[in-house]
Amino acid sequence: MSYGKFASIYDSLMQDIPYEQYVEWIASWQTSGKLLDLACGTGTLAQLFAELGYEVTASDLSEEMLTMANQRFQVANLRIPTYQLSMDSLEGLHGFDAVTIAIDSLNYLKSGEQVQKTFNEVHKALNDGGMLFFDVHSTHKVDEVYMGSPFVLDDEEVSFIWHTEPGKANHSVVHDITFFVREQEDLYKRFEETHEQRTFPVSTYSTWLKAAGFVIESITADFSDAEPSSESERIFFCARKV
Repeated sequence: MSYGKFASIYDSLMQDIPYEQYVEWIASWQTSGKLLDLACGTGTLAQLFAELGYEVTASDLSEEMLTMANQRFQVANLRIPTYQLSMDSLEGLHGFDAVTIAIDSLNYLKSGEQVQKTFNEVHKALNDGGMLFFDVHSTHKVDEVYMGSPFVLDDEEVSFIWHTEPGKANHSVVHDITFFVREQEDLYKRFEETHEQRTFPVSTYSTWLKAAGFVIESITADFSDAEPSSESERIFFCARKV
């Protein structure tokens, strides 16, 4: 999925994401080195890692997202190379100590084959002993929590009406979102976006990671140290290349 107009309001919608906790989680395993931030979005995490001293490279499939990320890096006076790439095609990128795929970005891949290819590509891009960090929606969130739509946000600057329905594949969801973005005091611009996501059981991700040549170091849930439960919504994986 390549974000379009959504890129321009992405940061305002993601204000509740605890990016600092994400950085702390990764830093607890990998304190420095060359880091590749896949599906970097508008570059929030990449900037935080760079400011901590990591040597950061960022990539995203969306040209709009990369434009905003590069603007962010320029304002922060950071030299972070960026690439427009799909996460399952990383030809030419190698020598990294850590790779991140943050904020359920992996769930935008439509097939299990794409996820497996991504793990294989990341494995090739990492140095021996390098770490892969990613999070995904749980099957519970996709199958049950998301089906509680519509979800509504009524804000002065950005409002939306968000409808969901099951996708064609198991554990998949289609998001249909209508946005109203304030342009003048009493004028809002309306646009619509459709996003599709798919997830898999924890055991499936684990099997694919091991098949790609990773050892799983930890699997936790919901920005905590707790193991996933049947009610967990976001699953975090930390794996090491062997």
